[in-house]
Amino acid sequence: MVKILRARKYGFCSGVRTAILKAKRFASENKEGTILGQIVHNEKVVEEMEQLGLSTVESLSDVKKPYVIFSAHGVPPSFYKRAKEKDLKVVDATCKFVLDIHKESAKALSEGKHLVFIGDPNHREVIGYTHDLKKEQFHIIENIEQAKKVQWEKYPSITIFYQTTLNSDEFEDVVLYIMNKNPNAKKTDTICYATKENQNAAKELAQNEEVEIIFVIGGKKSANTRHLFEICNSFKKSYLIQGKEDIKKEWLIGVKGIGLTAGASTPDTIVDDVENYLRKITSEQLHPDLLHK
Repeated sequence: MVKILRARKYGFCSGVRTAILKAKRFASENKEGTILGQIVHNEKVVEEMEQLGLSTVESLSDVKKPYVIFSAHGVPPSFYKRAKEKDLKVVDATCKFVLDIHKESAKALSEGKHLVFIGDPNHREVIGYTHDLKKEQFHIIENIEQAKKVQWEKYPSITIFYQTTLNSDEFEDVVLYIMNKNPNAKKTDTICYATKENQNAAKELAQNEEVEIIFVIGGKKSANTRHLFEICNSFKKSYLIQGKEDIKKEWLIGVKGIGLTAGASTPDTIVDDVENYLRKITSEQLHPDLLHK
């Protein structure tokens, strides 16, 4: 009999849950609105929003309805002004942790500090922090190689922020390098607590001797899901899937223990579907000769 174990902590964080609830509440009021960017990085949730009448666009200029919904990842501060100029009413679903970084980075900038954002320059969250800034006011750093190309000593003081969905352990060398080069550099604790909990629980799951393979469930664009996969895959063979339809039966041949975890944008219903499907197909006789019959 195949054993299926879920991570101690996985799935929705409070920011994602709140964003989805705000969008659903808005849809229930029969108002006309458009979501700027995926409400959360999960394609199945985006499809659900479409079914509720809330389409997703990538640019503010593409919003043609009276309301615009800002996603959990947040937007540049100037977008609120731009929305007003377009006579758009804003429904703000920005995660509270993201809003805190906007406030803290603005405060640091007003104090004359140089800003460093550890993260993906193409991620909507990071774009939201940096879009309105002058190039000389900040750096976005993804790895140690990039950090070594900057003369950090020239800045009077530096404040370092993390993209909320990162695995901070992977970037510790980057942060330590900057702080060693500039004694007036300090880091902030801006990793989302739910992201940390999910990551710690994923590591525990991956180290469980009963678990042979792990399925990490989440959206293609979800940074926190990708980091969960990287953690799990460093210990056990892992597969990053969006749902049960991505599972290949041959992955399960001879497997007696399966681990499950999910990104912060993944609904519980999808995790349930994956587990139920795994229980169904592992109850069958999985043999290489039978897979294609």
